[in-house]
Amino acid sequence: MQIVYSQPVVEFVTVGAEFCAFLEQSEGREREEFVDTLLKLMPLLYVKAQLLPRVDGSEDYAPEQFVTEQDYNWLRVVLADVMAEQDEYEDFVYDEAVQTDEVRWRRVSEGLADIYQPVRDFVECFRAGVEANIEEALWALNDNFELYWGADLVDTLRRLHRTRYIQ
Repeated sequence: MQIVYSQPVVEFVTVGAEFCAFLEQSEGREREEFVDTLLKLMPLLYVKAQLLPRVDGSEDYAPEQFVTEQDYNWLRVVLADVMAEQDEYEDFVYDEAVQTDEVRWRRVSEGLADIYQPVRDFVECFRAGVEANIEEALWALNDNFELYWGADLVDTLRRLHRTRYIQ
């Protein structure tokens, strides 16, 4: 069996598709239900990403992008509406250059949209079923997870936790 159809990949696609569908169907949701569901889905998505097999890929390969800028912006606006006044928050980030904490304003909606985009792109590539493309897209997904969306997921999850349990 090809690595692209291995159990960890299929399980990631299953959870990723559920995560994406939930976000896409969030217009008009109550914030409490929205946050509660994401607090369950996002840790599972993180675990499934951790279990993905590592494959060799090409840094020159750019997987097909299914999520357009218009899709991204629509989703971000929908999610910002659901989060309302809890969307924007201050985050303290350690700045290596000046060796001090720096305050940055972030948005839950943008963090979720930043996670959604690579996950949806991979799920759609998987659905297209071209094994060579899936393998390259898997490499890109892993690389992007390590560099970007994995940290975005953790940061956004932390804010959602605070929204649910602390504020």
